[in-house]
Amino acid sequence: MALADTLQASWYGTRGAPIWTFPLAWLYGVLTALRRALYRIGWLRSRRLAVPVVVVGNLTAGGTGKTPLTLALVEALAARGWRPGVVSRGYGGIQREPALLGDDPDPAQFGDEPCLIRAGGVPVAVGRDRPAAAALLLQAGCNVVIADDGLQHYALARDVEICVIDGERRFGNGRLLPAGPLREPLSRLRRVDFRVCNGAAGEGEHAMRLVGDLAVSLVDGATRPLTGFTGAPVHAVAAIGHPDRFFDSLRAHGLEVRGHRFADHHAFAPEDLAFAGDAPLLMTDKDAIKCRRFARPGWWRVPVRAVLDPAFIDALCARLDAASR
Repeated sequence: MALADTLQASWYGTRGAPIWTFPLAWLYGVLTALRRALYRIGWLRSRRLAVPVVVVGNLTAGGTGKTPLTLALVEALAARGWRPGVVSRGYGGIQREPALLGDDPDPAQFGDEPCLIRAGGVPVAVGRDRPAAAALLLQAGCNVVIADDGLQHYALARDVEICVIDGERRFGNGRLLPAGPLREPLSRLRRVDFRVCNGAAGEGEHAMRLVGDLAVSLVDGATRPLTGFTGAPVHAVAAIGHPDRFFDSLRAHGLEVRGHRFADHHAFAPEDLAFAGDAPLLMTDKDAIKCRRFARPGWWRVPVRAVLDPAFIDALCARLDAASR
């Protein structure tokens, strides 16, 4: 079993965490607490923008649904008259200096998630220096900034913090990395403004539901209901934090899935997808953005959209109105 699989089994299964992970988790906890303290006392400084900043993130390593939530927030805020833009670190890309993405950005340069968000028509900026990257969004006319996966990046001051929670796996064994999946202690939840649960929401959480029942051809944009793939096996690839969520969603529509897992943010090459036979190949939007340049007939992406509680959007907009004043 690979190391990543071993850790995942200990984080979310019945297997105990390897002994060697405990001192590393202790050291990780000390360093993250020290970093938070340096920001709190002002030795490290957060930069504040002239517009409200909404941070979307999570406490756990791996996928929880941050990108669908970010896209849904962009749509909801735009519908209420805001001009949102998204700032991202650009994981998986090579871009280091702050940059505003163009109309057809390269995922190898800017990262898969920023390119996927940009495909929705929203201004997106990436860069290691997030405050400098976010400033480019203001120059582009944005009057609210959403920081994607920014909960632990304190250099950018924020007005609203949203923590996304995996409704199925929750917080695993509750330990810090690498003994568990946590980036920060669970006590961090007390300081966020909103908790959004991808699945069945608990007390104090807003529910988010991911909906997707169509496949879209990577070659010509044709659409097909997922139920149209029943009756024969399909290949499914996922280079996301929680591949089983994608595979299970396909099985829920009656598909016979042959799942192929890849590391999160994997840079696909054509040979990665050279599976035997002529069965259809289905993938997430995040993976499709990296495969479209060498797509073949029979390759499909399965877009999802996040359905949010209207009361959550109302409360968020009230916070932003107050912050903008």
